Amino acid sequence: MSSEEVEAAIRALPDKSCALDPLPTTQLKAVANVVVPFLAELFNRSLLNGSVPDVLKEAYITPRLKKSDLDPSDISYCQISNLPVMSKLLERIVAKMLLNHLDRSQLLPRLQSAYRSKRSTETALVKVLSDILLAIDSGDLAALVLSDLSAAFDTVDHAVLLRRLETFGIRGTIHWFESYLIGRQQHIRTPSTFSPPTVIECGVPQGSVLGLILFLLYVAAVQLLIEDCGLHLHHFADDTQKYGFCSPTPSSCTKLQSRISECIDVASSWMRSHWLNTAKMGII
Repeated sequence: MSSEEVEAAIRALPDKSCALDPLPTTQLKAVANVVVPFLAELFNRSLLNGSVPDVLKEAYITPRLKKSDLDPSDISYCQISNLPVMSKLLERIVAKMLLNHLDRSQLLPRLQSAYRSKRSTETALVKVLSDILLAIDSGDLAALVLSDLSAAFDTVDHAVLLRRLETFGIRGTIHWFESYLIGRQQHIRTPSTFSPPTVIECGVPQGSVLGLILFLLYVAAVQLLIEDCGLHLHHFADDTQKYGFCSPTPSSCTKLQSRISECIDVASSWMRSHWLNTAKMGII
């Protein structure tokens, strides 16, 4: 990476800081022209040597309820990793390179929204709703299955993920990604105290830039399984919408019901074999 790329990445950082940062992000931007050559050298050596410094693999987690009206004694907490700004800076540059490679080779899942440019909640809703309304307008019936994964980001198997990355043409830098994933540590932080560090043996960090892209590649195979069952689909992060259409006759409805049941069984089996558990499922 060039010094110009590093400086552009620094300028694009949000003005947020982590307790692990030696100085606020605003001050880093103020001295960017001085530190850029050193950071570019550090990051390039990290990529060439296939090694991520341990200090960039440490995170704080501040437990927050997913919704304000949930019972605090429940386990419904978001585990968002607060990472050092240098870690996020390196991840932003690597993520840009990775996405450029995947875009050029047309390897990104077509029907996956979230964590990608121009693939938001809105585009996911418009796609699924449009398909269903067009089918209903033509006189067909529609069935929609909504599934949600439990702790999806926290249970990603590192060995499986690294093998998946190689299928996406990531071979020369695979040791860098292995170093990025293995040996990460986190502390649970509250306003009054924090826990000793714990080594993370699986999962990708929520709140990171690169981890979310890696998760998309980890679950990309599910798209092919659902399409093989003759259904349509759309992913949004760890949520999956599976849907199909049929004419309003008893035999057609029975066939669609059979395809949906088969698809649920196949997808659930794949999820379990890859340490991903389906927490909730609804059928409409």
